[in-house]
Amino acid sequence: MTITISNLQIFTLLCRAIKMNESLSIDIATRDAWLALDDKALLNQCEVDTYRSSGPGGQKRNKTDSAVRLRHLPTGLIVIAPESRSQHENRARAVRRMRIAFALFVRVQIEADSFTPGPILAECIRKGKLRVGKRDLRYGPVVAEVLDLIAACEVQVSTAAARLGITTAGLVSFIQNDPKLADRVNQMRTQKGLKRLR
Repeated sequence: MTITISNLQIFTLLCRAIKMNESLSIDIATRDAWLALDDKALLNQCEVDTYRSSGPGGQKRNKTDSAVRLRHLPTGLIVIAPESRSQHENRARAVRRMRIAFALFVRVQIEADSFTPGPILAECIRKGKLRVGKRDLRYGPVVAEVLDLIAACEVQVSTAAARLGITTAGLVSFIQNDPKLADRVNQMRTQKGLKRLR
């Protein structure tokens, strides 16, 4: 199996994506390994830039390089975190955003017909619903696997929900609980000529 990043996108603070036409193929274990890395190991794979950010914050913000930009060298994904006046807080935010970027933009090609949920996803499916919070460590891997399945089902959410053994409403609710995830699914649907989820 291979993972492809099509229409590689860059996160910004406002979660706007800038589309770049690049493609990357890597083996399936790599994305899961990236999602499982601790903060230090992930930072070792990234180019870290600090810079002065504009906006409110007073004199200290204008004198210190507190904003952080991470560029993941193997994939080229870039995330930024300029909110805080503390470089350490911004670095931690940028690492969390990089993990979400892996989940949202790195796809694994799978067969929808032979799909069975992985162990992490399977333990998050209860009573016909997908139950995992955004702060849960399992959130990134679950989002990644759900998006892989949705992509394999030609972005048909109802088909993906049936493969997961949950209701369509349950899957749509999970998607819409995270604006970044909802935006990504709607981008995928627009590329296939389908209507956006409401």
